[in-house]
Order: sequence, then C-alpha cells, then structure tokens
Amino acid sequence: MYLPKKIFFTKGVGRHKEYLASFELALRHANIEKYNLVSVSSIFPIGCKKVSIEEGIKELSPGQIVHAVIARNSTNEPGRKIASSIGTAIPADSNMYGYLSEHHPFGEPADKAGDYAEDLAAGMLASTMGIENFNADEAWNEKEQIFKLSGKIVRTSNITQSAIGNKDGLWTTVVSAAVLLP
Repeated sequence: MYLPKKIFFTKGVGRHKEYLASFELALRHANIEKYNLVSVSSIFPIGCKKVSIEEGIKELSPGQIVHAVIARNSTNEPGRKIASSIGTAIPADSNMYGYLSEHHPFGEPADKAGDYAEDLAAGMLASTMGIENFNADEAWNEKEQIFKLSGKIVRTSNITQSAIGNKDGLWTTVVSAAVLLP
C-alpha cells in the first residue's frame, strides 16, 4: 500500500512562445520538472508531515513517478491575470484526513485566489466532519468561527502563483503543487 508520509508545496511561472514549453518552464521554476508527475485528487493523508521543498526534493530522483495535487492555468492573452492555487485544510483530530483543493482562476489577484482555495478545502472538510451551518458563501473569518465553536478547529493555508499575460502574447503558465512523498 502506498501511503504518503511527507508533503511539500511549490509554485512556479513560465513564459514561452509554445504552450507546452511555458508549462515546462513553470515546472522548472517550481523545481519539479525532473519528475513524472501523476495528478491525484484532494486528500491530505493522515499523519502526513509537511516538509520544505529542499527536504522533499532530496528524496526524489529524476524520472521518478511522483504523485501531486496540481493546479495550473495558462494564457497567451496580453495583460490577462491568471493564478493557480492549492488550498489546505487540516482537522484538529490527527487521526482524520484533511483536504487539498485546486483553484485556477482568471482575473483574481493572488490573495483572493489563495483565500478561495482555502475556503474550498475547508468546505470539503466541513462536509465530511458533519459541521452544520457551514455556508460556503460566508467570509472565511465567519466560517472559521463555526469550526472553533464546533471543537473541530482546522488549520488552513494555501500556496498561490499568479502572473500577468506577457505583453507580446507569449504563453504564460502558472502552477501550484502539493507533492506527496512515500
């Protein structure tokens, strides 16, 4: 059974005249271009420890198949704002899994995209924990109070990369990733 024991977060941006090359450059900027990335869904494993990107990469070899939750966005439209974000929600109960969410908007600033990704992850976690009165349309500080009152305090965070489309129409790609390690 493969159960990730460690996780690291990274982000990057790339620009190139070719779409695929801009994605490669974004992965390179994020320091994960050397791996065969397999996109997985959104569960933060029980007991998984967050490590730095430097520590995580030491455990990987070029060409290795690596599981990751990945958010990506691209544009070749000059001046268009793009973002990619991974939100994380971890329950207080260390025997329960958490959630990772992907968000990849157009036109949102990085802070708004990151907050939204956190809200997504927290909302998914709230629904599995049976927290009532969790309204997805409320501001996070109001929802956070519901978590605290429920006794199921959750930690949330995000990693977000944003960029503005290149003025000359080059492809601009942003990636955010949560890389899972065995």
